[in-house]
Amino acid sequence: MKRINLGLQGGGAHGAFTWGVLDRILMDDRIEIAAISGTSAGALNGAALKAGMIEKGREGARANLDWLWEQIGAISAPGFTDWVAAFGPATPFMAQALAYSPAYAAFDAASRMFSPYGFGTVFSNPLERIVTQFHYDAVCDDHGPELHICATNVRSGKIRVFSGAEIVPDAILASACLPTLFRAVEMDDPVTGQREAFWDGGYTGNPALFPLFEAHLPDDILVVNINPLWRDDLPDDPQSIQNRINEISFNSSLLRELRAIEFVQRLIADGKVAEGQMKRVLVHMIADDPLMNDLNVATKTLATPVVLARLKAAGQAAADTFLTNHFDDLNERETVDLRAMFS
Repeated sequence: MKRINLGLQGGGAHGAFTWGVLDRILMDDRIEIAAISGTSAGALNGAALKAGMIEKGREGARANLDWLWEQIGAISAPGFTDWVAAFGPATPFMAQALAYSPAYAAFDAASRMFSPYGFGTVFSNPLERIVTQFHYDAVCDDHGPELHICATNVRSGKIRVFSGAEIVPDAILASACLPTLFRAVEMDDPVTGQREAFWDGGYTGNPALFPLFEAHLPDDILVVNINPLWRDDLPDDPQSIQNRINEISFNSSLLRELRAIEFVQRLIADGKVAEGQMKRVLVHMIADDPLMNDLNVATKTLATPVVLARLKAAGQAAADTFLTNHFDDLNERETVDLRAMFS
């Protein structure tokens, strides 16, 4: 049995890629998920997995993830999903069509020109109807994978990680609260004893890895990355520039934590820190940058069945490739060359 931790990025509807990754991992009973740290879409995926796992095991987790993405707009009927993905327009064409559609143009302009505080509840988060249906006795259960949800404290600018019984509907909504679209989520925070306001966790931890460093957890952290780290083409039009700004912003906190992990690895390797004094984290990553390079902010924002189906299938394929190539590496060695990444 290989024990691993999961770090699940946020990225709007692109979180359907993570849905596919998790679906494939859950099919492999040689893998135990010890803990999950998730932000935004990663928080929703993590909560759905945890609740389903507690109630009905691996198949329950897969079914609950299917239910979550059906609520968002996916079609998950076997066979029909493949048909939808196969016969829809090409992914780059769909992404461009959405980005330049009148509906998205009006939506994008409104988000830049108007405050969500100016129109009452018009800008209420549509995820609320989904999040309130989670079974929180299962989400917060002491058994099964530990779950950590990341949000950003608006006033302090610091990360806030919700764990255990702290994970309530408002915590998940806070993790997915884009400030240009929705009012900050306000709640009484037992940590500070104050009423605090929270925005999307992607600004400070996408996802936060440090909750997974605890001694009782396995050394391995598998990051499911849905914001491409690299793009070959230089963005040169307003849409592509804004898109790349979004990607860089939501990868910056992850890269900082990965650099810190690499620094500790060097200290241990050089004998400057005794083995066992600090945890030597083994980092793995599942991603599909070529697919994500064909997508954009519009496909993150507007969930369409075709794109969701292709993202799920891509996640399943990427996870299958990772397990084929690296299953034996789990709990033995990392599969991301952090030194090369930061050289």
